[in-house]
Amino acid sequence: MFPAENWGPYFMDILDVEGRSGVSELLIAERNGEIVGCVSLYPPGVQMSYPSDDFSEHWPHEWAAIRLLAVDPSARGEGIGRALTQMCIERSVASGVPAIGLHTTKEMAVAQSMYERMGFERAPEYDFRPGPTILVEAYRLMLT
Repeated sequence: MFPAENWGPYFMDILDVEGRSGVSELLIAERNGEIVGCVSLYPPGVQMSYPSDDFSEHWPHEWAAIRLLAVDPSARGEGIGRALTQMCIERSVASGVPAIGLHTTKEMAVAQSMYERMGFERAPEYDFRPGPTILVEAYRLMLT
């Protein structure tokens, strides 16, 4: 779905788990000792950058954010993505965070549908375009 000029830097960003470790919490799901899913949870006030700062996420300072939710294809449909997202919500509620933001695309329709069922709503004022054919859509879940 992404043009090569966007996909290459984005893919490298996805793989840079260590680069995010100082500013986010990596939550993982295991099944039989194997990692089958993960998500990065960012606390309020942290600016998350995509490969270019031109497309950095600029959520309200007091919001938490979810980024890079992934579930191994062999484990999809087992509720792992939902459980990881719920864990992010619970940790944010416990921290007194008023809202959580996330970005996704139409191509991630299964994830979008899950987020909507969990109460996330579109927040188009935080959408962005990393390329002429790509719309990255913002969602938020108000917690307070």
